Amino acid sequence: MPAPKRTEKDSLGTIDVPTDALFGAQTQRAVNNFHFSPWRMPPEWLQTLALIKQAAALANGELGELDTAKAEAIQAAAQDIVDGELLDHFPVDVFQTGSGTSSNMNMNEVLARSAAQKSGLAISPNDDVNRGQSSNDVIPTCNHLMAAVMIDSHLLPALRHLCERFDALSTTYGHIVKTGRTHLMDAMPISVAQEIDGWRQPFVDIEAQLEINLRALCQLTLGGTAVGTGVNAHDELGQRVAQHLSLATGLTLTRTQHHFSLQSGQQDLLALSGTLRQLATWLIKVANDLRWMNSGPLAGLQEAQLPALQPGSSIMPGKVNPVIPEAVVQAAFQIIGNDQAIALAAQNGQFQLNTSMPLIAYNLHLNITLASRSCRALADMALAGLVYNETAINAPLARNPILATVLNPVIGYDAAADIAKTAYATGRSVLDVAMEKTDLSEEELKVLLDPARLV
Repeated sequence: MPAPKRTEKDSLGTIDVPTDALFGAQTQRAVNNFHFSPWRMPPEWLQTLALIKQAAALANGELGELDTAKAEAIQAAAQDIVDGELLDHFPVDVFQTGSGTSSNMNMNEVLARSAAQKSGLAISPNDDVNRGQSSNDVIPTCNHLMAAVMIDSHLLPALRHLCERFDALSTTYGHIVKTGRTHLMDAMPISVAQEIDGWRQPFVDIEAQLEINLRALCQLTLGGTAVGTGVNAHDELGQRVAQHLSLATGLTLTRTQHHFSLQSGQQDLLALSGTLRQLATWLIKVANDLRWMNSGPLAGLQEAQLPALQPGSSIMPGKVNPVIPEAVVQAAFQIIGNDQAIALAAQNGQFQLNTSMPLIAYNLHLNITLASRSCRALADMALAGLVYNETAINAPLARNPILATVLNPVIGYDAAADIAKTAYATGRSVLDVAMEKTDLSEEELKVLLDPARLV
């Protein structure tokens, strides 16, 4: 049997809406119009939007713009959504009107109906819940705030945790000297501590860049309303909302002085996306280094062993694969792809409004989530259980023909190259060949060719 319906009305006329839905006519029109994907706006984005509506209701009540009882009813209804309730009443596709008006009205309608049911008051989605607001300032504010909260609560802690794992790994294995590699070919020795520092430092730099991104995202454009001029909003609304949101999130949030640029452009979110792309690129580098070092167990490098987490083959018994680095690489590829979509969306601002804001929000939410979880997985499921194989590392180190490089200042490049080629061709150590081909004593050569001295 067809689901029961009720009739709702908006400025375009009447439309049937599911009886048990908290949303109204404008949301239903969006549901009818947008059938592009199975994707809906993320729960964290919806909860952030509810938090903004809650702060706006509080501020409007304080400013005398909204009846106190109505303001309190809207705040209570918003808290339910902030707490994770009622999220199944937001059915609008990500691919919708570019301002996010459909999602804004979806929230306004759900809050109005929920607040009315609980309070017995007549509450309007537009006149009360959306008082002093426009989708054109609410949605970019929501995008900024969601990203800021996720960076502060998830990504920065995950990055710091990853760096702590690097530090712990270096403390345990940093003393080991191994063969360096350039072009995947043997190169001069390097210590494990130095190699780990090479992995770690870019994450530290990215953390610093994220702090800069975070400060920019804490500028909110609520109060600009339709085109940035603030029409129909109390002059103090934007700053009061920012103050209330600061208390709710623990972030230092302020009303922007640049409504026109933040509503028509999305440069701060684009900059964040670029930082996430950097992070993804470096995650790929480190994950692939770990895969190479783990290769084997007989025909690969086998310099270090990753934790065995699951069987690696449906046909080859005993095979174990580097599954966490592989998953991290794939997540990073997705981040890079999403960054391209964000870049295209960020340039889609014509005159006073960007018209790809839902897409930016969705992809940034996914990218921050992927980046945060990739850092955690790499830290806890790869680095925490990584074990260096000193035997496998030491065996080729002493035979490395590239050690002849240190003889360049003593005997010249050509003579050193001859020693290296001879050592490689005969399988002998550089020390043995150098004793034959130079006048240097064994003691002198042992000092010069000591890998530990070379790092």
